[in-house]
Amino acid sequence: MDTEVDEDDGTFTNISLADDTVDGEPAVLYTKQENELSIMNCDIDGDMENQVEMEEKTRLINQVLELQHTLEDLSARVDAVKEENLKLKSENQVLGQYIENLMSASSVFQTTDTKSKRK
Repeated sequence: MDTEVDEDDGTFTNISLADDTVDGEPAVLYTKQENELSIMNCDIDGDMENQVEMEEKTRLINQVLELQHTLEDLSARVDAVKEENLKLKSENQVLGQYIENLMSASSVFQTTDTKSKRK
């Protein structure tokens, strides 16, 4: 197989020979630059896919963190509402007892026996 070395950059030049075959297929020589370009294209494609995957993962992680913070905020709000509800129930009981005591002490709210007044 004959190959020439390009003296400018030291890469190989392909020279096709009719009788060069490997496993019944014509043998093809690739220059170092072509191989590097092919590898770089694979790397770029892989890097692009990795970059897209990383961006998607980052977006999902940020979304999960935002949802976690929202859940924490909602849980804190529920706890605050529960505490406020208990406090209001307690205040209502105190006020209800106070009103009952006032009503029982006042003659206006005393029960009257209508039969005894008519006689």
